[in-house]
This record gives sequence, structure tokens and C-alpha cells, in this order.
Amino acid sequence: MADFDYLAIDTRGAEQRGHVAADSAEAARDLLDRRRLYVVRLQPSSPPATVARPLFGLRLGGGKLSGKQLTLFTRQLATLSRVSPLEESLRTITRQSEQDHVRAAVAQVHAGVVEGRRLADAMARQPRSFPPLYRAMVAAGERSGTLPVILERLSTLLERQAEIRGKLITTLAYPAVLAAVALSVVTALMMFVVPQVVEQFDTVGQELPLLTRLVIALSDFLVGYWWLMLLAMAGLGLAAWRALKDPGVRLAFDTRLLRVPLVGRLLRDLHAARMARTLGTMVAGRLPLLEGLTLTAGTVHNRRLRLASEEIAEQVRGGGSLSAAMRRSGVFPPLLTYLAASGEAAGRLDEMLERAADYLEREFDRFTATALSLLEPLIIVVMGGVVATIVLSILLPILQLNTLAGQ
Repeated sequence: MADFDYLAIDTRGAEQRGHVAADSAEAARDLLDRRRLYVVRLQPSSPPATVARPLFGLRLGGGKLSGKQLTLFTRQLATLSRVSPLEESLRTITRQSEQDHVRAAVAQVHAGVVEGRRLADAMARQPRSFPPLYRAMVAAGERSGTLPVILERLSTLLERQAEIRGKLITTLAYPAVLAAVALSVVTALMMFVVPQVVEQFDTVGQELPLLTRLVIALSDFLVGYWWLMLLAMAGLGLAAWRALKDPGVRLAFDTRLLRVPLVGRLLRDLHAARMARTLGTMVAGRLPLLEGLTLTAGTVHNRRLRLASEEIAEQVRGGGSLSAAMRRSGVFPPLLTYLAASGEAAGRLDEMLERAADYLEREFDRFTATALSLLEPLIIVVMGGVVATIVLSILLPILQLNTLAGQ
């Protein structure tokens, strides 16, 4: 069976492009005729171009859709599918996409729909761009006949996740830049300023203060062995990266990470908010709760939280309730467990999970704002203390010389 690219006109006079699989060109024409398409051009599909392997195996700017691009695609499809057929909506998005890899990914989905596939099955041909959780919600919308509603909920979910991710990056960016600048300033002082000043004390003939000797020793080490420090840090980083590849080591590391003050709470709240919002959206979209739990567990990066999510799915599969399974896991906020139990009792689980997600996200905003307001002055104070120590180590010998001269 071969693939054929075609250009055809439908019964409304609209242009249709795509490809179809058939044993021969005549069979392909018959298939398109049965779809009530007038064939203008039909030719064998050209083989996919061979893509050269990039340097070091890295591919930049191509391949899968990014989170932002997937969110934009979902919002566009949710809007267009309410007023036009799915095939036409996909064709419109393909034409207005600016990036080549986005256009290619959407075009392949469009071709699959034209061939008669369901939208979720067409998206399965692009697994790196459309994750399993995404495809499961699309499939649920197709089965229930509420695809536009599901796409609307899915686009809202992706936008909320992108918003949270953006807030987290914004929160961490400024302290990270401030810390990097502070470390660079201190390193420059120790490697370039201190050695120049120390030369002035070589001919004094007096014992230098202890603080000055310590700073000079550290400066000499940085100047003479900076390359060794870089190699040691690179080696430690590589060793840590290889160690975290081991499942047991990674699980132990992630478990201890959740016990770190502030950081552990931040990770737990982020995971709980994401899980609550995702499950709420899936339950509202008539997707089975067990399937939602199983798919959500696969998206969790922290191994301890992933293990807890998988245990919850197993308990629900065995007939247990969601709230009881969450309570036994011991890693979810009590509020989420309580609201899940209330939702199950009242038959409004999706609404209660959405409310829990809203509350946890507001708590995350307040927590990060407070942490940032404390972290910024802390970095400035530490930097000021280190610089003051260096300056004091330089001034102490000068004061000592003035005292001797006065005697």
C-alpha cells in the first residue's frame, strides 16, 4: 500500500489537501470519490527528507511543540471548532502557523483527520507534541460528543499550568541572577584586587593579622588552582547526574528533598495544585477517574510524589475512594483531602477539585512572594558581609602600621 498526496475540491467548492493510503492511484481516486471530493491533482507522496544529525546529537528549535505552542494550538482549535468543522479548523491553524515545525505537526494531524482518523488517533502520530494525558482528554471529548467543551477546558488547564510555571521562573530568576552577580564580584575581588594590595605588605616585616592571612591564603588558592576547582565542580556534577539515574538513589533524593524547609512545601503544593486541576478537568470532561490518575502520575517528575500518585491509583482501582487514598499517602495538603471527600460525598468532585486547585495556587503565590521578599535582602546582606570582610582584611594591616608609626 502506497501513500498519495492529493489536491481536491469538496462539495462546497473549498480546496482540500492531504494524503491517502491506497494500493494504486486508481484506488486512491475511488476512495476520494466516495468522500465526494473532486480530484484536481494526485501524485505519490515524496519520501520524507533525511534530516542530518545535528552536532553532538542536539536538535535546537525543531521537533515537538513547546508548552506555549501547544497551549496556543489548543486555544485556537477550541475557538475554531465551535464555528467550523474540525478538518477546516485544523487547516486554518496550519495556514496561520509561523514556525515550520508547528506547521508540520498540525499538518500531519490534519492529514490524519482527512484520512478518517479520530482526532486523538491523528495526534497519536505526534506523541512528542501531544502527551498521553492530552490525547486521553481529546478522546473522551470525541466519545461523548463534547469535543469543543473539552478543548476549552483543556486550553484553560494548559494556560493555568503555563501561568504557574511562569510565576515560578519569575520568582527564581531574580535571586539567581543576584546571587550569580554577587559571587562574580567576590571572586573578582579575591583574584584581582587582593593580590595587588598584598604586594604592598610584603616589605613591612610585621606579622599580618589572622583575618588578612586567611584572606590572602584563599586568594592565592583561587589564583593558583581555579582550574582545579572548576574540574572538581564539573566532576561532582557529573557524578551526581549519574547517581540520580539510579531509581533507588533518585527516590531517596526526592524523598529528602520534600523534607527540606520551604522547598519541600513548595514542591508538594505545586504537585497538589496541578493534580487537583488536572483531575478536576478530566472528571468534568467525563474521563474515568482511574484513567486520569494513571495518566497524571506519569507526568510527575518527583519520584516520591509519583510513587504516591501511583499508589493512589492502585487503591482507587481496588475500590477505595480518592480522598481516603490521598489521606493515606501523607504527601497531600489536608485541605485537598477534605475538599475531595466533600466532593465525593456531594457528587461534585470536579468542582471541589477546581476549588482546591484555586486555593493552593493562591497559597503558592503568597508563599513565593513572601519567600522572595526575604531572599533578596538575605543575598544582599551576605554579599555585603563578604565584601566587608575582604575590605577589613586589607584595612587591618594599614591600621596596624599607623599604630606602629605613632609609637
